[in-house]
Amino acid sequence: MSATVPATEFTVLIPARLASTRLPDKPLADIGGLPMVVRVAQRAALSGARRVVVAADDDRIAEACRAHGVEAVLTAKDHATGSDRLAQACALLGLDGEDIVVNVQGDEPLIDPALIDACAALLDAREDCVMGTAAHAIEAEGDWRNPNVVKVVLDAAGRALYFTRAPVPCWRDAVPPLALPTPAPLRHVGIYAYRAGFLRRYPMLEPSPLERIESLEQLRVLWHGERIAVHVAAQAPGPGVDTAEDLERVRALLGAAPG
Repeated sequence: MSATVPATEFTVLIPARLASTRLPDKPLADIGGLPMVVRVAQRAALSGARRVVVAADDDRIAEACRAHGVEAVLTAKDHATGSDRLAQACALLGLDGEDIVVNVQGDEPLIDPALIDACAALLDAREDCVMGTAAHAIEAEGDWRNPNVVKVVLDAAGRALYFTRAPVPCWRDAVPPLALPTPAPLRHVGIYAYRAGFLRRYPMLEPSPLERIESLEQLRVLWHGERIAVHVAAQAPGPGVDTAEDLERVRALLGAAPG
């Protein structure tokens, strides 16, 4: 009789910032009577995480979480990136070393718990990597060309070579020119697993020129010679919420009008 392999132990951290230029007070947006960040935490709790914590930048977010039984820590308002916020949360929670942390964005109320588990398990299995993330195949040429759709290219071991807003890889001999490549390019999904020790070091790393050009902070990791493992999902995740239109779309998908 074979021994049972223990599940990956990990903590989910959800960064939540009150200021948003396109959707004010976004973490507190009502979805069926619950703040959006609470919806995200409830979805994350369906994963195998041992703990789900919201890293808030405002007392209003922390109070809304606690009112619905969601753990929250209060972080500084002036963090430059979500990763900086998570680094402070790790310190507040005593997470360090090889502890695995999964960053679930606070505007993803349709996040698939299985995707969270997959990213954590991937990083746990890849001692050569300090981070894990996810991607899925791009099926529409318009998405491939869209600079708002971040692409990732991988090496033979499933590690990220580069993240970009450009349409890559570029098929030199395509007919017609610039047609969607085969095999399909990969769209990056903004979920990250970290080793906590690296996450706490991240804010001390010098920003990369490529990071500034592309406005993609994960490029800082590659710039400094660290590796990121990539889980290729079978399908795209549910839509996130950036705008009021996105919010209405998610409410409709969940059948959850404002409470």
